[in-house]
Amino acid sequence: MLSKMIKPDARGRVLLGRLTEGVSSFSVTVDADNRIILEPYTEIPVREKWLFDNKNALKKVKNGIKDSALGRVSERGSFIKYIDDDTE
Repeated sequence: MLSKMIKPDARGRVLLGRLTEGVSSFSVTVDADNRIILEPYTEIPVREKWLFDNKNALKKVKNGIKDSALGRVSERGSFIKYIDDDTE
């Protein structure tokens, strides 16, 4: 766990620097003890959102990535015959 003391500038802004790499936005929560909690978010394109909404498909993709990382892959040959050139 990272713990770091930072101070706001004259305008009340806090610079997080490298802590924000890969983050596109934050959800801000202030709890009953006035602690400010930042939850980082990364946005995804709408065309890819279906995968995160489809738990079964997401599980299959994650399993495939895991299998690939562990070297559990096999060559299935070319899929060129399935390309439809009329879709342009």
